[in-house]
Amino acid sequence: MTTQPAVLRYTAFSTDPEGGNPAGVVLDAAGLDESAMLAIAADLGYSESAFLTAPPADLGGVSGRAFTIRYFSPKAEVPFCGHATVATAVALGERIGSGDLAFATRAGTVPVSVTEDAGVTRATLTTVEPYVEGVSDADLAEALAALDWPAADLDTALPPRIAFAGARHLVLGAATRERLADLAYDFPRLEALMHRLDLITVQLVWRESATVFHVRDPFPVGGVVEDPATGAAAGAFGAYARELGLVPDASVLTLHQGADMGRPSLLTVELRAGDARVRVSGTGARIV
Repeated sequence: MTTQPAVLRYTAFSTDPEGGNPAGVVLDAAGLDESAMLAIAADLGYSESAFLTAPPADLGGVSGRAFTIRYFSPKAEVPFCGHATVATAVALGERIGSGDLAFATRAGTVPVSVTEDAGVTRATLTTVEPYVEGVSDADLAEALAALDWPAADLDTALPPRIAFAGARHLVLGAATRERLADLAYDFPRLEALMHRLDLITVQLVWRESATVFHVRDPFPVGGVVEDPATGAAAGAFGAYARELGLVPDASVLTLHQGADMGRPSLLTVELRAGDARVRVSGTGARIV
């Protein structure tokens, strides 16, 4: 008889269990195959759940602090998930203490540092090497049609691009906060486009100030209307902002997400001069 592993529930990018983005966390998934992981993720219904197993021999890192991690949405496995990484790191930090972790993901190796201050645990992940590429006029038109956004509602200072920092995201700038707040899209149509372009989310962005942004992330390919906090997209956006010269090479950006869903989330994105990889950090909390 196989014993079902413990499934923990944590939220990422908030200290409030009612905020942030919930994730399932299985710290010992050695006895689970892909179908079992997918079934757990579907049963939870969170945008992603994370499953840990032993690390590959060549991963390196401190013994007992290196893992293979896999991520499943309710519909499919995804190559990388930032909020589930943060949630997992917070769960590990509470059990094995602060310090450095190493995660082998399908997208590559992701180092994570965990700190604790006054009872609050924070995790900072370092993305894989990012890239930014263009999007065709036809694909942009299809995305706007699916979102029911007139082209005039785009912010011309935030040009449409596809950005990657572990997963691919289409970045679209909203000209106003009101445009960002009004999200009602054609789920099947956007899902079809995202599958064709191999996108994980669409990163919708409104710029409040030089380093403060508000974002929303439709996630129909995962079977979820919207993500309350998207660490992978935050990393991709950091690479996008630097690539387009929107921010200095060394910057700390603040991303607000989830407020329009009633689950406020706070994501910190750090860019370092001379280092292409992006650091994304946030707090986490156990969901009882």
